[in-house]
Amino acid sequence: MSTPSSDPKLPVIVIGAGPIGLAAAAHLVTRGLRPLVLEAGAFAGAAIREWGHVSLFSPWGFNTDAAARALLEPRGWVAPDPERVPTGAELVREYIQPLAAAPEISPHIRYGARVVGVGRRGIDKTRTVGRERHPLLVRVETSGGIEEVEAAAIIDASGTWSTPNPLGASGYPAAGEAVCAPWLVGALPDVLGRDRARFAGRSTLVVGLGHSAANTLLALVELAESVPGTEIFWAIRGHSPHRLYGGGDADELPARGALGTRLRAAVDSGRITLLRDFAIHSLGATPAGRVKVKAGGSTEIVVDAIAAATGFRPDLDMLREVRLDLDPVVEAPARLAPLIDPNHHSCGTVEPHGAEILAQPETGVYIVGMKSYGRAPTFLLATGYEQVRSVVAAIAGDHEAAARVELILPESGVCCVAPGVPEARVTVGFPTGLEHGFAGEVARG
Repeated sequence: MSTPSSDPKLPVIVIGAGPIGLAAAAHLVTRGLRPLVLEAGAFAGAAIREWGHVSLFSPWGFNTDAAARALLEPRGWVAPDPERVPTGAELVREYIQPLAAAPEISPHIRYGARVVGVGRRGIDKTRTVGRERHPLLVRVETSGGIEEVEAAAIIDASGTWSTPNPLGASGYPAAGEAVCAPWLVGALPDVLGRDRARFAGRSTLVVGLGHSAANTLLALVELAESVPGTEIFWAIRGHSPHRLYGGGDADELPARGALGTRLRAAVDSGRITLLRDFAIHSLGATPAGRVKVKAGGSTEIVVDAIAAATGFRPDLDMLREVRLDLDPVVEAPARLAPLIDPNHHSCGTVEPHGAEILAQPETGVYIVGMKSYGRAPTFLLATGYEQVRSVVAAIAGDHEAAARVELILPESGVCCVAPGVPEARVTVGFPTGLEHGFAGEVARG
């Protein structure tokens, strides 16, 4: 099991000030260790702030960390109703912001600090002899230029938000995808709010077979009910959408089951045009200011906007100079991959796990949170909190606590959906479950 540098003066660097990174910081300070949280954004939870209109599947009872609560509660913070399902904005406002502002945590966060490289001082990846005598080194890009910071250990909780999967059917961007960026609206557009004008009375193609696609599609259906001329197309690479339709009334999470039921009804009624076996090969602008999307053979469609809900992948370039053992399929830690490979698993089948599973060949380096799941879309916030509890225990030398499992998940898992289904608007889910899913016949991020 990895242990940190023997130099007690060095901080444990946490990459990312999202919920998992801040939980890691809370565990570190609780154990008397000094964190340094490096956040690329200007605020804690910067990625979540970009989709504050969305709702989670999981209720508050699964969305906060025990060590974080222990820091907050003595200062008057009251945990939200454990049965209530928050939006992304509520998660930031009611939990992430207070945690980032806690006096034990806030002095240790640097904003506007983007990590661009991780390695060891004075040697590259190929050097083996005496390797661990060289301290871990993090290269950081800030407004003032490039800095290098030494670390006792590194916890990479940077997520995958900044590296979405492309539209191309083969894993690479489709021909013309970069040029047609003005027509791409991202995975989580605010269809009924901030971005409404982009979709009202226009034609939109949604690509993907996960919950993000489903929620965007249903938001567009709601928009089309009040704005004539709003057209909705849904493209999947495979033939059947039934995996996303789910178990309906039999689903152990009612909101999730209702999501699939409503989507199926919208397709069956013709409000959504389903394009099966639609593997995108190229994009191109038209003289009329629209975008033409071509799939296999002569299949093509012309629309005004494309929502690419095709999932995300980890940014591994920043870790190029450390030694990693990653699965070749999902790009997750090799020992974790068999538990999460979406070709075989769905949310609720991933066992709680910690430092032993996440430790890398590079001593003192751990990948946690959504990034630890690589291209798999089944991550749970509660699972991430258990990861960092165990990892921090290992860094502190408490291997008994690191090996202990302190998380029990419900049999059905905790996947993401909006509250109030079917009465309330269904919005896109937070990445605590099958957020984006597969854009083909099997779950694929």
